Amino acid sequence: MTKALNHHSHLYYVLDRPAITDAQYDKLYRELQVLEKKYPDLVEKDSPTQRVGGTALRAFGVIQHSSPLLSLDNVFDHDALVAFDERVRKGLKKEKVEYVAELKMDGLAVALHYKNGLLVKGATRGDGLQGEDVTEQIKTIRSVPLRIKETTDMEVRGEVFLRKKDFFALNDKREEAGEPRFANPRNAAAGSIRQLDPKITAGRPLDMFMYFAKFAKRKTKTHFDILTALEEIGFKVNAERKLCNGIRDAVLFIEGWKEKKEELPYEIDGVVVKLNILEDREKLGVTSKSPRWAIAYKYPAEQSKTVVEDIIVQVGRTGALTPCAVLKPVLLAGVTVKRATLHNEDEIARKDVRIGDTVVVERAGDVIPEVVEVDKKKRSGRERKFAMPKSCPECGGRVVRPPGESVARCASTGCPAQLEGRLRHFCSRDAMDIEHVGMVVAEQLVAGKMVKDVGDLFYLSKSDIRKLPRMADKSAQNILDAVKVSKQRTFERVVFALGIRHVGQHVARVLVEHFPSIEKLSSANAETLSQIHEIGPQIAESVEAFFSEKRNSELIRKLQRAGVRLKGEPSSGPKPFTGMSFVFTGELKEYSRHEAEDLVRKFGGRAASSVSKETTYVVSGSAAGSKLDRARTLGVKVIDEKTFKGLLPT
Repeated sequence: MTKALNHHSHLYYVLDRPAITDAQYDKLYRELQVLEKKYPDLVEKDSPTQRVGGTALRAFGVIQHSSPLLSLDNVFDHDALVAFDERVRKGLKKEKVEYVAELKMDGLAVALHYKNGLLVKGATRGDGLQGEDVTEQIKTIRSVPLRIKETTDMEVRGEVFLRKKDFFALNDKREEAGEPRFANPRNAAAGSIRQLDPKITAGRPLDMFMYFAKFAKRKTKTHFDILTALEEIGFKVNAERKLCNGIRDAVLFIEGWKEKKEELPYEIDGVVVKLNILEDREKLGVTSKSPRWAIAYKYPAEQSKTVVEDIIVQVGRTGALTPCAVLKPVLLAGVTVKRATLHNEDEIARKDVRIGDTVVVERAGDVIPEVVEVDKKKRSGRERKFAMPKSCPECGGRVVRPPGESVARCASTGCPAQLEGRLRHFCSRDAMDIEHVGMVVAEQLVAGKMVKDVGDLFYLSKSDIRKLPRMADKSAQNILDAVKVSKQRTFERVVFALGIRHVGQHVARVLVEHFPSIEKLSSANAETLSQIHEIGPQIAESVEAFFSEKRNSELIRKLQRAGVRLKGEPSSGPKPFTGMSFVFTGELKEYSRHEAEDLVRKFGGRAASSVSKETTYVVSGSAAGSKLDRARTLGVKVIDEKTFKGLLPT
């Protein structure tokens, strides 16, 4: 029965060719539920009843991508497409090349891993190197097969999206429930996948098109072969694609869909043009951010005129103050637009936007509209100029705008508008690694006004935590235990956890090497900081601004009283890795990537992110990606996790 139901699901959700009625499908589904309840040992992993998880996840884990999920460079006119083609042909030394043109979906990129034909992992793009583990959420998408026709290992990449009608219906439902509307289908798809409770994801009508695969056994020579193979295996692939004999064919495809795109049941914002022959892609390679063999053509945005009735300031989770135009409602690309972003103070001044102005509003696809131009001929003289506030409209904290930056920010860590984001960052795995304090708990702590800054975490009692919705005694104790353990995190992780703008993990490490205590770091001025190698003026100004804010000083004192480690540890012990460079690729079983790199540094070595001839060892885990290939090409020694562990001092 499982096989029959999966067959009918494939016909309905992938091929749009249902062979039975909904009522007939539901009857079979109920019969299967009864059988599985009676014989639980016979429940198969790819049973349709297993698509909706029974329990909510406490937090997302991390999955390393086998190779980077790169973003694409964008172009906006035909000349830029021709220039791209010239670069490709010059790099390959060919007169003409084949491309594949595909519609550019406006959704969320994810990677799926199948082992022996069964779906075992699903991850978001994340930072391109690693993404969030959303396996249970992905399983709720009906067009994603839980088991494929081939018993093989493979990775598949695609785009999760919402159809237009489903997006509007979802927003109407949210509005009725008093919840905020999603800004666009991409935002809705991302928000749906990132629900900790898979049952919530299952209630959203998500769909998915696949656009790439890495096969363990099947040989493919072209991108078009990959798409065809995906369809044969049982995946849903967008039928609107074309094999193009040169860039002119691709331009014709792009122009053909420019007028027809509104007829599509889903949103697109352009067309992706990819080199077809896979061997040629390898020759061209990639930059740090994007492949040299693909480009995204973006369609021009739609525009309309309306009046700016007011300008307000919104405070984001990173403390950024963003001016927003409150508009006289206007219909734009089928949606009523009431607000538009003005980006920042400089943009308002450059465009000379005033309250009362008639302006041109632009909306590309379903992204947030923006004010692009003022119709100064319509001015009456009653228009009013806007001034950015000197204090935060949310908390009254000091607003700073570092030299060279266009965005003004609230410098207070206690600002409620940014507290939730700061709290999640502080507790994240690479920062203080406080288990059990994920997105949901962070939202609840802020909403319940139980924390005013991240330091308050260390002063919560079990009775405080028990007040959170659906919080059991054991769960509350788990949070307390995790908070207590976090006090022993290294000083560099504490500096990173503070969320100082421009201070990532590497910069935090550099700062701690030069300022081994919070007292020395907080008293350093921008001039002193900028003299350090790898610390430029922008970072220096940001660090000085952070520690000069009164509320941040109070936070540091709070952390000191709680016993958080705010000093570096003197370097001691053996340094067998001195002069060595390690690169990690794939998933390790015993260590996280961060833990393994910490061990390398602890014993005197260097943990690098890319492979070069100077690399001593590449440590390869499961599902290793392009770094492993490069190591073999350069002749760099490759070892497994067990060998790496054997190199560590006992």
